[in-house]
Amino acid sequence: MILVTGGTGFLGSELIKQLTDANQPVRAIKRATSTIPKILLNQPLIEWQNADINEPATLADVFQNITKVYHCAAFVSLSGSDKKKLYHVNIDGTSNVINLCQEYKCRLLHVSSVAALGDAREDAEINEDDYWEYNASAQPYGLSKYEGEMEVWRGIAEGLNAVIVNPSVIIGESVGFEGSGAIFKMIKDGFKFYTDGATGLVDVKDVAKAMILLMESQFSGERFIISSENYTYKDLFGAIADGFGLSRPKIEAKSWMLGIAWRALKVGALLTGKTPAITKDTAKSSITNSYYCNEKISNAINIKFKPVLASIKDITNYLS
Repeated sequence: MILVTGGTGFLGSELIKQLTDANQPVRAIKRATSTIPKILLNQPLIEWQNADINEPATLADVFQNITKVYHCAAFVSLSGSDKKKLYHVNIDGTSNVINLCQEYKCRLLHVSSVAALGDAREDAEINEDDYWEYNASAQPYGLSKYEGEMEVWRGIAEGLNAVIVNPSVIIGESVGFEGSGAIFKMIKDGFKFYTDGATGLVDVKDVAKAMILLMESQFSGERFIISSENYTYKDLFGAIADGFGLSRPKIEAKSWMLGIAWRALKVGALLTGKTPAITKDTAKSSITNSYYCNEKISNAINIKFKPVLASIKDITNYLS
């Protein structure tokens, strides 16, 4: 039987939908306070169980009769104040899952992130052979995903049958205005600026499809970048504005402007208790050109990615 952690999340719910659409029964874990997504309600092929990857005692029964595990559960935050929780969930929680996969002899597909790959290089794409040069002062989220991935490599070295995926920025209709959807909300609300940076993007449906194909493959002890295309933020913001029928952002936000913005928002956050829309880390990443190579995954499973522009059009139509 298949086990999915993080089944109520953006990627996990799409993965479960594709698995059950193919008539595969799934056991999915969720926290007691989590809400089951609408697309998964009243699905008889899903067995939901309340459990927490940071509480191994709650996972003992969950792993009974499991042969394949998709580990999607993670905590995502670009706020330095969330460092402790990021490490607890993304490192300690992953370690618990690895240990149980070893105990029950499960095949694992671990969802890491491009944040765990090597740093951006001028005019060069990052690929699976690039490894992050450890930096203790780096962004806590990236550190947590890097260390979480190291737990998987530890398991692989000890005989675990596992494969790792490193998705770029995942976009899709079902995320709404949360997560990557915050970019769409920002543009819809009339944001007039763009930054001189670039990143990789991929549709959530393609990520789930690639994960299933890799799980069913013979690959083990390898990592795969899952990314459709690289986009500059100027082109990305412009395409989103086009989708909403709005004017494209025309003002470049310079690094000094972003520096003022994140500092001002940090002060505001201290006064209001709200999470700032721009942090030091997001400001830095928005002016970094990070290009990702998808050649390995394309050749491995012969996947044809949905063009980013087509995804943007679908998302903006849905959110309009």
